[in-house]
Amino acid sequence: MKSILIANRKGGCGKTMVAITLAAALAGRGGTVGLADADPQKSALRWLKHRPDGVAPIRAVDWTNPSDFGEAPKKLDWLVIDAPGALTGDRAEALIAEAEAVITPVLPSIFDVDSTRRFLKEIEHVKRVRKGKVGVSLIANRTRAGRGADRLGAFFEKLGQEPLAWITERTAYPELAAQGLALFDKPQKAYAPLKEQWAPVLAALD
Repeated sequence: MKSILIANRKGGCGKTMVAITLAAALAGRGGTVGLADADPQKSALRWLKHRPDGVAPIRAVDWTNPSDFGEAPKKLDWLVIDAPGALTGDRAEALIAEAEAVITPVLPSIFDVDSTRRFLKEIEHVKRVRKGKVGVSLIANRTRAGRGADRLGAFFEKLGQEPLAWITERTAYPELAAQGLALFDKPQKAYAPLKEQWAPVLAALD
């Protein structure tokens, strides 16, 4: 089983949307996928309850109680973990211990950039990250042309780490989520350009 942690210390950066999008993409390729919700708000679990019949199944894993971290159904190919906001300290270390990769979404605002910088600095000291056993990748999330995107580009340049993908802001994401769906549940050609933005992320996970 491969485990992917979607995490940042900044709330509201789109962690859940990234988590459900990746879970649906992996399930759509035929994998057996679990979605672990470690956020007390339980947004990912609520999304799964609205998921309709006829789409690729995703198994719900409730990690909203930290004592349940690490408990998952057997025979999963993938486990996507939606971390809580304000992830720091022991809880960050415990979730990273369950992951083979960390994906950190970053919004194009000065507050998100600053918070992400501090988050990356903090997890540098986590043993599995320090020893290179867990890779940390970034996603530029909800981007639009303008000063915010320029600021985000400058952040990545200073950091010396380019994001895996630039994901543009689109109303399709919340509209689909309200139906228990995600981008990769929709076969229509109109969604193809949005799916293409996720291709580098999925390639990095293989």
